This record gives sequence, C-alpha cells and structure tokens, in this order.
Amino acid sequence: MLDLSPTLIYPLAAFVGLCLGSFLNVVIARLPVMLMRGWRAEAREALELPEEHNEPFNLVTPRSICPACEAPIAWHDNIPVIGWLKRRGRCANCHARISPQYPLVELAGGALAFAVAVLFGATWQGVFILGACLALLAMAVIDLRTQLLPDSLTLPLLWAGLLYQLLFQPLMLESAVIGAMAGYLTLWSFYWAFKLITGKEGMGYGDFKLLAALGAWMGWQYLPLLLILSAGVGAVLGILIQLALPRLRGAPMPFGPYLALAGWIALLAGEPLMAVYGSFFLV
Repeated sequence: MLDLSPTLIYPLAAFVGLCLGSFLNVVIARLPVMLMRGWRAEAREALELPEEHNEPFNLVTPRSICPACEAPIAWHDNIPVIGWLKRRGRCANCHARISPQYPLVELAGGALAFAVAVLFGATWQGVFILGACLALLAMAVIDLRTQLLPDSLTLPLLWAGLLYQLLFQPLMLESAVIGAMAGYLTLWSFYWAFKLITGKEGMGYGDFKLLAALGAWMGWQYLPLLLILSAGVGAVLGILIQLALPRLRGAPMPFGPYLALAGWIALLAGEPLMAVYGSFFLV
C-alpha cells in the first residue's frame, strides 16, 4: 500500500487509532439509542399509535454534549485523551464527572492501530485487520454497557471477514464459510442445551453472530482456540469481578467482551498461538 519507514508509520498509526477510538466513543454512546428509537418507532407503527416527533439523532447530529448538563463540548475538549486529561475528567461547564471510558477507548484504539502497524505494516491487509479490531472494541464496550450486540456491527463484520479471505487468502474462503456456519451453530447449540437443562438463557443471539463473524475471519480451525480463550478469560475475570464487587454476584455477565478479546488475540497472534494449541491438544 505505502512504503513508509517504521519511525513514521508507527506513531502515525497510533495517532489515527486514537482518532478512530474517539469516533468509536460516539458509536458506543449513540448506536444503542438509535436502535431503541428504531424499535419504538416500529412498535408504534405496529400498534397503530401516532408517530413520535424526535429531534434528529445519529452518529453526526447533534454535536457532542455533556451527559449531565447538556452543554456543548468544545472542539479542543474533544481531542483524544488530551481533552479528558486537560479537564481532569470533568465537564468544563458543570464540572460533572466524565467517564474514563472515553480516554480508555481512545487509548485502546491507538494501541490496536500500533500493533496492527507493527505486524502488518501500511498494507490493505492491515487496514482490514484494524477495522475488525476496532469493530470488536466497539462491540465489547456496547455489550458491557447494554448487554447488546447490534446486528449492524456483527453482520458487517461477518461479511467483511469473508471479503478479507476472498481478497487476501482465497484458498481460505471455504474454511471461512465453514467457520461462520460452525461458529453460529456451536453457540446456538450451547444456548439450547443450557436452556433445556436449566430453563434459563445463558447468552444472546448476538454472541452466536459474533462467533460466526470470528469464524469467517479466522476459519473453522480457530474456533476451539477462540472458545477456550473466551471461556477461560471470562471465567477468571468473572470470578475476580464478583470477589471485588459482591453486589454483582448472580448478575448476568455479557459474553461478547470475552469473545472480542479472544478475537483480538487470534487476529494479531493467531499463528503462534495455534502452534502452541496444536502441540498441547492435537498431538
């Protein structure tokens, strides 16, 4: 794609990642609200109720405001990480606390972009991988906040994975298609088995679609590794969270963030991990 020196591409990639992380904060905050508005509109139409008249609300409109006092946020306070640090995590108008989620997501975006630049360089393949990593970041935070994995993120990620294989690894396309089908059916089977045994729902349909998307990106061969990583990390963090915060004991825990973490690991370090996995489990 571009022949740039590492001294230029690495900091440039990190800067772009910070900016994309800032945009992801908008997606994380607004997409669930947009979906809820859409569902309400569909429900009112089905019930033949009068249409609600709301102000335009999307990823562009309205401009960013303080969640507490609704004062507009100045452009210089929207600079990734720096804006939050400059105000010490407080609104410039009402001094209400601004969640540290915002700089953390921006830093995660910068770190992911830096890692992709190191591993893939300034290539179209790296652009695709970075897009997948950032989509997983957005889905992980949305699932943590709302226990929702929107189809508008999981399904494009699945199709992008198939396109990635077609463009860069055409011999893997068959494995990717099987991976998408097997990923969905695996968690779908776990869901119904758990429900039949306990009478409860252990996960949502968004988790099925997310694992299907990861299967499309990685191929069916990676599905056992993805499940081991996500389940293992989920079990350890779940125990630690419930020990640290007893009020969360028994509360439902989203599985999407652990799938996303497993996806990052597999996308960025899949081949060496598969070698280790094979030496332990496939001997």
